[in-house]
Amino acid sequence: MEAAAGGLSAQRKRLVLVAAILGTTVVTVDSTVANVALPAIADDLGGGLAGQQWTANAYLVTLASLLLIGGSLGDIFGERRVFALGVVGFGATSLICAVAPTIEILVGARALQGITGALLTPAALAVIVSTFPPDERGRAVGAWTAWGGIGTVLGPIVGGQLVDAASWRWIFAINIPIVLVTVMLILRVVPEGRERDPDARVDVVGALLCASGLAGVTFGLIEQPLNGWGSAMVALPLAAGALLFASFLVWEGRTAHPMLPLALFRRRNFAVGNLETFLMYGGLGLVFFFLVLFLQQVAGMSALAAGSSTIPVTILMFALSMRFGALADRHGPRFFMGVGPLVAACGIGLLAWRVDADVSWASDLLPGLVVFGVGLSMTVAPLTSTVLADADDSNAGIASGVNNAIARMASLVAIAAVGAVVTAAFGTKLDHELGATAGGRPAVQKAVHEAKKQPLGRVELSGVPGPVARKVNQGAETASVHAFHVGLGIGTALVALGGVLGLIGIVNPRRRVEAVDCPGGQFVGQPRDATRQSPCDWDQGTIPTVALPERA
Repeated sequence: MEAAAGGLSAQRKRLVLVAAILGTTVVTVDSTVANVALPAIADDLGGGLAGQQWTANAYLVTLASLLLIGGSLGDIFGERRVFALGVVGFGATSLICAVAPTIEILVGARALQGITGALLTPAALAVIVSTFPPDERGRAVGAWTAWGGIGTVLGPIVGGQLVDAASWRWIFAINIPIVLVTVMLILRVVPEGRERDPDARVDVVGALLCASGLAGVTFGLIEQPLNGWGSAMVALPLAAGALLFASFLVWEGRTAHPMLPLALFRRRNFAVGNLETFLMYGGLGLVFFFLVLFLQQVAGMSALAAGSSTIPVTILMFALSMRFGALADRHGPRFFMGVGPLVAACGIGLLAWRVDADVSWASDLLPGLVVFGVGLSMTVAPLTSTVLADADDSNAGIASGVNNAIARMASLVAIAAVGAVVTAAFGTKLDHELGATAGGRPAVQKAVHEAKKQPLGRVELSGVPGPVARKVNQGAETASVHAFHVGLGIGTALVALGGVLGLIGIVNPRRRVEAVDCPGGQFVGQPRDATRQSPCDWDQGTIPTVALPERA
């Protein structure tokens, strides 16, 4: 496959990358774009709070729970075919969302959107792997990840503009022309790839166990902030999901045609890279979740201003990710996967140190975001390409699905688990700040009790004297700042731990120099730079052949 990839023209490879970026950008945009339209959707279709929650969550549940299956299907039926199917399906379900007459149809269409997104996302990354040779792959993956980050940030901004200027339906309808362009590119420039293995089989039992297990865990984690860990709506899906996913792993170890070859995790870079992915994306999810929430509810920014505040991170990723990916191709990923997260952790720590209730974007936010963005740009492309490089070409789709699923689950797990810690920190600090103030006034007690359910916010008071209200609000502000710093502190620790793991656990692949590239040796000039060659196959247990010059 590498030979086939190397035979494609540079222009065709660029167009393949554009197709992969366009296909996955609509998936990342739709992960966040619907959030800003939820009030308008509720006004138009009804459904109340439950309808709003499931308009967002139906997409996330199916997307997260089916990524492994999507990757496996790409390996069996070919990444080009599954990529095209996913893109066409995403366009069709986007059209259903745009014209949905009821909230029930909209929620169902959003679930179908998540299914098609789970097909196309790992397939798009597998297409990049099969198209670009190893010495170009890091740069290509860097571009892909950078545009994915841009899509996540642009979602709320574009969605807000469309909702205000036209209708919420346009946030889904705008996907259709992008899908049409992507399909045209797939048909014209994406290579067919390898032949389908006639012995390959769809692991139906494994697929059902995997989807059910991940769906249960995802559902429970999404419902946890709303209902608490003790709720049956949280505990039962989590327990059932964990049991089903454990059964999936047992089944995969025994079946003749596993959807997920567990032997992949015996490969050092694959296992370490995925663990680092969990730590990095868990910390990343914490930072963006708590920062945007804090800026709105405590610092008083508008939703648009808070969402736009992190644009410097996206700009840096767009400018630097491809460059760092190319450097990792040349010098090996270990340095970037170790130092990058440590730099990013310094940026998060700088945010925690500088940001309080009175925020200046230029002096308090920007320095930390710049440092964080540089560290993130150093990490994401080498991290993704290293995980995929340690898999075989025949497993590229499932390797991509594993990495994508871990990244998405990491954010959900971190926000749910650390959210409970942040809530407890807020409540304890608020009680300490108020002291006896809340004890003698039922109105204050009730307001404080409600505030503890929604930390990082203000206490809504009525019917109490002005001095008491000011003290309560000041206490709530202090408690919110404290809880925010706790959340970012945990995020800092997770990301830094990922960096330490990268330095200790990642091994740079050996490089090879083909004999055919330097037939005259040092006598006739410098041979081609060895650091520009593709990774050596020795780590995978195969020995490269040496080409000898033909005799005259």
